[in-house]
Amino acid sequence: MIVTTNEELQSLRKSGKLLADTLRALKKEVKPGVTSAHLDLLAEKMIREGGGVPAFLNYKQEGSAYPFPAALCVSINDEVVHGIPTEQKIIKEGDVVMLDLGVSYNGYFTDAAVTVIAGEGDEKGKTLVAATEEAFKAALKVIKPGSRMGDIGAAIEAVARKYYFSVAEDLGGHSLGLVPHEAPYVANTGKPGTGEVLVEGLVLAVEPIFTEGRGAIELDVDQWTYRTRDGSRSAETEHTILVTKDGAEILTA
Repeated sequence: MIVTTNEELQSLRKSGKLLADTLRALKKEVKPGVTSAHLDLLAEKMIREGGGVPAFLNYKQEGSAYPFPAALCVSINDEVVHGIPTEQKIIKEGDVVMLDLGVSYNGYFTDAAVTVIAGEGDEKGKTLVAATEEAFKAALKVIKPGSRMGDIGAAIEAVARKYYFSVAEDLGGHSLGLVPHEAPYVANTGKPGTGEVLVEGLVLAVEPIFTEGRGAIELDVDQWTYRTRDGSRSAETEHTILVTKDGAEILTA
């Protein structure tokens, strides 16, 4: 989506704020012994009380036999994206837990994700999470009108290499606004100066996703959850941003 009116911008900002507030509350709930279903129910409750609609609940994806059954994606350890929350999926000490959430407010969509370590965790896990956060910040620095998609991917990929992590294959960001996902695709790898040119008003979800292993992924039998093929842990940081005349505004901070 390309924002052209103040009304569109204000709706996106409200959607983003509701999402950010919800994710902040969910982060505090990530503790050993907590079920992923509890997090999902809290997410939906907060979104609806804030006047929004859960964007992922009943979302239909090409190739899946059924729509996504929850408001929140909860992906733990080797689950890379689209983990389905259930009462049986219980968070354990040291788990690397990625929370991915989408919100629709007044018909305008935002998307964000955060990764949290339950309990104390280990140093490599902490570095993995911190690396995705650093990668998002690196991408943000190159986003402005006239930059290209390859600049974003190159900035993210450079951080992965710095810490000897891999970029999760075939996964990345996207545009959004009036729908949850649309073109252009925002790859987490790239060559500077290549790809589509960024323009003022463009809304993008930028989402670095790193793994401790080789980065190869496979689809689980539930037809939604992607896992690392080698069983290594994964982490993600995601925000919805608006390309402005001077750079970028984070709508979900």
